[in-house]
Amino acid sequence: MSSHLVPRQDATPDVRDAATLAVLAAMEQAAEKHLDAIRPHNTKRGYANDWALWNEFHGWLAERTGHTLPLTAVTKGTLVGFVVWLDTIKLAAPNSIDRRITGVTITARGLGVEVPKAATVAARQALKPMKNDLERMARGRGKAAAVTPEQLRQMNAAVTDGLTGLRDRALWLMAFGIAGRSAEVAALRADAIVHVSNGLDVHVPAVKGRPPRDVVVAYGKNVDTCPVRAWLTWRAAAGVTHGPAFLPIDVWGHVGDRALSAEACREIIARNAERAGVAVRLTGHSMRAGFITTSRKAGKREEKIRAQSGHAENSPAFWGYIREADKWTDAASEDIGL
Repeated sequence: MSSHLVPRQDATPDVRDAATLAVLAAMEQAAEKHLDAIRPHNTKRGYANDWALWNEFHGWLAERTGHTLPLTAVTKGTLVGFVVWLDTIKLAAPNSIDRRITGVTITARGLGVEVPKAATVAARQALKPMKNDLERMARGRGKAAAVTPEQLRQMNAAVTDGLTGLRDRALWLMAFGIAGRSAEVAALRADAIVHVSNGLDVHVPAVKGRPPRDVVVAYGKNVDTCPVRAWLTWRAAAGVTHGPAFLPIDVWGHVGDRALSAEACREIIARNAERAGVAVRLTGHSMRAGFITTSRKAGKREEKIRAQSGHAENSPAFWGYIREADKWTDAASEDIGL
């Protein structure tokens, strides 16, 4: 074989001068900026939500240890602890936990944190048996349970104090009041929720190709479950007059300026229902389903309910909710002489 085809074996260590190191560092920074620029918007929002949960985990940890760790402490211990917290406290599905490991790791590295490979390996080792658990893997699947007014009152009785509690209550009651999807609730704008004498005029923006709609949310008879009063209280307390309607709040009570993600809205509803001891697991869609069934049981017309929820006239999902609400109305087995 010709000698010029054989790579030269050089035992001399790779010593780089300051200028070379500076250029390499600049290239690394440029690469990160480029990757961030081409990263899909939904992925970025997902990573932001992952980091918000990481922040929440650190707050939870601080309450139990009496010491607040820096968010940049992404270690084997904290990352495995995060996995266990997501599984046992958040009841997250294993695949969701897997994505969150990635989101936290990428965000931390973007902040200049050296995340040890041993940390991510250990986190996924802790996750592995969860992926073999069929019950855990089934989390988040299946038809959402429709929330009832009684369960809304139960959630209200257990809501936390402070701004977070005001936001959470306003969020789930607004989701119920507009029969909204979580993505629609996340996209609501404060300046598009107008207070009028009868309640609220709400513009629900277009989300994922679905057309926008304008709905009205009337005052509730029960103060504890009135979407109008809950929204006005949150708006006044947080000073939310324009921009996103619902905002993140950190462990120190500071209100952020970016909209909550759809997933964060779902988790707020699920977390509050769990805290209240609601017998069924509620999700973001539970508010939407609950509005339709509750409204129908109250005798509201199908076209009025559809206008509120934004369902198409021939939507199988919508008519499924109507059948569920109507099943005990003039039941075939009722008053037949048995």
